[in-house]
Amino acid sequence: MPVFLHLKAKPNARANQLLRGPDGTLTVRLKAPAQDGKANACLLAYLAQVFGVSKTAVLLVSGHTTPFKKVEIMGLEEVAVQAIVLQLAAG
Repeated sequence: MPVFLHLKAKPNARANQLLRGPDGTLTVRLKAPAQDGKANACLLAYLAQVFGVSKTAVLLVSGHTTPFKKVEIMGLEEVAVQAIVLQLAAG
């Protein structure tokens, strides 16, 4: 069963970083610029690395040209995804 994440992408950051706000919202800072799909490619590769899945297991469902993205992650349970998000927020 795939897990869906709703997040906001912020391109042109100093480093790739996944942040969780106090209200539970997710923001991903990306090193890549928002042109020619570079930020989207960077987003998918970064999320695959963070969640320990292959790049093909992460799919951009919506938000191809907007900051607000819906991403599908296959191969992980919802509990595992939430645990990783909480760990990142604490660290």
